[in-house]
Amino acid sequence: MAEISAGLVKELREKTSAGMMDCKKALAEVGGDIAKAEEWLRKKGLSKAGSKAGRVAAEGAVGSYIHMGGKIGVLVEINCETDFVARTDAFQQLVKDVAMHVAALNPKWLKREEVPGDVVEKERDIYKAQMKESGKPEKAWDKIVEGKLDKFFQDNCLIDQPFAKDQTKTVKQYIDETIAKTGENIQLRRFARFQLGEGIEKRKDDLAAEIAKMATEVKQ
Repeated sequence: MAEISAGLVKELREKTSAGMMDCKKALAEVGGDIAKAEEWLRKKGLSKAGSKAGRVAAEGAVGSYIHMGGKIGVLVEINCETDFVARTDAFQQLVKDVAMHVAALNPKWLKREEVPGDVVEKERDIYKAQMKESGKPEKAWDKIVEGKLDKFFQDNCLIDQPFAKDQTKTVKQYIDETIAKTGENIQLRRFARFQLGEGIEKRKDDLAAEIAKMATEVKQ
């Protein structure tokens, strides 16, 4: 069997929510090809999230979170396939947790595909300029720039962010775990975050202190 890296196993698990050993076996069976491994898992009935992604999710819930003191408020819409699942504890907990996460981590976009092209290009230009100043060999620039862009997406896109209550997983992985528990397609559709006084000039150190305090409370 081919040698399979932990990174490949992790990537396949994120796509399918299948078990780690099943992911490793699938990759070994198909020579490390992610797409073929995903198909292999689906054929074996081991892919829990990917196989449901195409199903219509029109039920669900709009959840809210108001941070203590009423300074930050969040609305999130998360969809599932049936009203039955929408009322389950697992789904309701997901809605609550994602709303709290948005309050604490303040994502700018839902997913990386929604980041405007001009924003991505501006970030890429900044990273290229940094590479020129760094003295690193030019042949390494593209790989480093793409890595920095990936980190930018992780910092600013909700589903790619490390989950506030458990930073060993992303928000997407948490959603995929709930898909596995409920057996339904679940989609995080949209969110809105309101911060008291946003857009009004305020001391930056005061604002940073408030956000840091809130993030700590959410993790607890």
